[in-house]
Amino acid sequence: MKKTHSFHIPVMGIGFTIDTPLKVAQYGMDSVISLVDDILLEKLRKMYSDKFEVSYHEITDKIEDFRAKRITAYLNLISDLAEQKFESLKTMASEKSDALLAYVNMLPDTSKAKQEFKKLTSNGFNASEIKKWASIKLQMGSIDVNIMTKVDKDNYIKNEKLEVKYNDAHAALRGFANSKLSSSVVLSAGMNPRLFAYMAQFNDFFPDKNGQLKKRIILKVSDYRSALIQGKFLAKKGLWVSEYRIESGLNCGGHAFATDGYLLGPVLSEFKVKRKELQDTIEAVWHQELINTNRTIPEKRATFKVSAQGGVGTDEEHTFLLNHYNLDSVGWGSPFLLVPEATTVDSETLNKLAKAKEEDLYLSDISPLGVPFNNLKNNTKDLEKQALINKGRPGSSCPKKFVALNNEFKDKGMCTASREYQFNKIKNLEKQNLLQADHLKQYNKIIEKSCTCVGLGTSALLAYNLDTKVEGNGVSICPGPNMAYYDKTMSLENITDHIYGRANMVSRSDRPNLFIKELDIYIDYLKNKMEDAKSSMSKKEEKYLKTFSENLKAGILYYQDLFQNVKHSFEDIRLTVLKNLENSELILNKICFEITELQVK
Repeated sequence: MKKTHSFHIPVMGIGFTIDTPLKVAQYGMDSVISLVDDILLEKLRKMYSDKFEVSYHEITDKIEDFRAKRITAYLNLISDLAEQKFESLKTMASEKSDALLAYVNMLPDTSKAKQEFKKLTSNGFNASEIKKWASIKLQMGSIDVNIMTKVDKDNYIKNEKLEVKYNDAHAALRGFANSKLSSSVVLSAGMNPRLFAYMAQFNDFFPDKNGQLKKRIILKVSDYRSALIQGKFLAKKGLWVSEYRIESGLNCGGHAFATDGYLLGPVLSEFKVKRKELQDTIEAVWHQELINTNRTIPEKRATFKVSAQGGVGTDEEHTFLLNHYNLDSVGWGSPFLLVPEATTVDSETLNKLAKAKEEDLYLSDISPLGVPFNNLKNNTKDLEKQALINKGRPGSSCPKKFVALNNEFKDKGMCTASREYQFNKIKNLEKQNLLQADHLKQYNKIIEKSCTCVGLGTSALLAYNLDTKVEGNGVSICPGPNMAYYDKTMSLENITDHIYGRANMVSRSDRPNLFIKELDIYIDYLKNKMEDAKSSMSKKEEKYLKTFSENLKAGILYYQDLFQNVKHSFEDIRLTVLKNLENSELILNKICFEITELQVK
C-alpha cells in the first residue's frame, strides 16, 4: 500500500520519539520508538494508563523476562491508544472535526486523498459520504521500533549468566515480536549474526501466500555493500528486508558512522542503478531458504522500499531525493525535535536547541559505544559530568547499565562512562609514568565519555514531570548539524507545510545544500583523522586515509556532474554549489598531499 506521507520520523535518542506514534500516527505519519530503555517504557506505560484510565499492572524486574514483557506491554498500549485516536478521527468525520481537517490539510498537495476530499466537500459537507470515504481512504501511520543491534548486553541473575535470548537486544526483539503491532523493526548499527538468526524463531517475520508480513524488517545502512551483505545474511534465515533505509554517515543526528568516505549522493545513485540486482540476488537466496524450511512461498514477487535520511532541510531537497533516486520516503529527524506536537523534549533543552548555531553542534567522542556522536554544547548532562570531574569524581553512577559492554576489568562488563570503569582506567594510567602532555591527553579521553543511555531518556521524564530520582536531571541531546538553521518551536502543521513547500521554517538564508554540508563535514572529519595520525601513522591508518580521500574525490566528481546536468532542480544555487565543490576539491587535494608527505616520512 502506498504511504500517506512521503516522509518518516526516524528514531531520535532514547526518549525523544518514545511516544511519537501516539502523537502523529492518526495523521498517517510513520515514526520510530527506541527499545533501549525498558525502565523508561514502563514509567510511560504507567503514566498513559493513568491518563487514559487503562488497567495497569506493574512489570517489576523480579518477573522472569521482564524486559521483553515491559516492551510488549508498552507497544500494545501505544498501539491501542493510537488506534483509538485514529478510529475517533474517522468517526468524527461526520462532524467536520478539526482532527479530520488537520489530517487532510497536512497531506502533500499531490495526494489523491486530498484531491478527493476537496471534490467531496466542494458543494458542502455531506457527513455520511465523508464518513464512508474516511473509513476507506484514510490510513494510519506505522508504529515502528528501533533496535541498536550491538547494544546487546549479557544479563545475569546474581552471578549466573543467562541464556543469550535474555541479552538486551534479543529481549527487545522478542518484546516487539510478541506485540500486537503489524509494523517494522529498524535494525541499526551494523550486523549482529546471533540476533539476526534469532529473528527466524518468530512466525510474524515470515510471509503468507500473498507475501504479507505481519512484522517487517528495515535495515539502516550507509552503503550498498552493507545492504547486500546484511540482506543476504537475513535471506539465508528466510527473512526478507522490506526496506533499506540509507543514512548519511555524518550529516545526521545521534551516532555517526563515517564509513570510508562514501557520500550520500553516490550511495543513493548506486542503489538506484543496482536496485533490481539487489532484488534478484536476495530474492533467490530467500526463496531457496523458504523451500528448505517448508515455509510458504508467496505467490507474488516480494518488494522492498528504499528510503534516505540525514540533513534534508528543504522541500526542494526532499522532492529531489524522492524523484531523482526513486526513493519511497525521506526521513526528517532533527527539525522535529522543535515540534512538541511530535516529539518529547523538556522545555530547557527545547530552548537550547532553538538557539543552537553551527558552533554549538559538534561531533564528539562522548558515547560509551566508542562511535562518534553528534552533540549539543552545554547540554545539562555534560554540565553534570563536568561538575563531577571538578569534584575529582569523574564518571557516572551508571544506574541503568544498558551499554555496560566493556570487559576490560570484569566479565559482567562495565560502561566506559561509569565511575567504576573510569576509576580503574585512571589508576592504570597513573602507573604508566607518561609525560605530562601525554598523560593529560589520555586522561581527557577517559573522562570524556558521558552517560548517554540515561541522558537520552531523561528529557521525556522531565517533560512529563515524572520521577528522576534514579536518573538525575541531566539531559543528553543528539541533533544533527541541520539543527543550526531552525530557531523556533514549530507546530506539526508548520513542519509538514515546510516539508511540502507550503511554508518556509528555515530561519537563515545561508543554509548550505545538504550534499555540500555533508561533504564539508566529511572533509573536516578527514582533517581530524590525519592530525591524529601525524605522530605515528600505521599502515592500516595510511590505507584508511587514502581510501577515504579517494572516495571523497569520487564524490566531488559525482556532484560536479550532477549539478551541471540536473534539470529543474537547484537552479538558484547551482553556481554557488559548483563553486563550493571547486573549493572543496582544492582543500581535499591539499590534504591528500599532506597524507603523502606523512607516508614518505
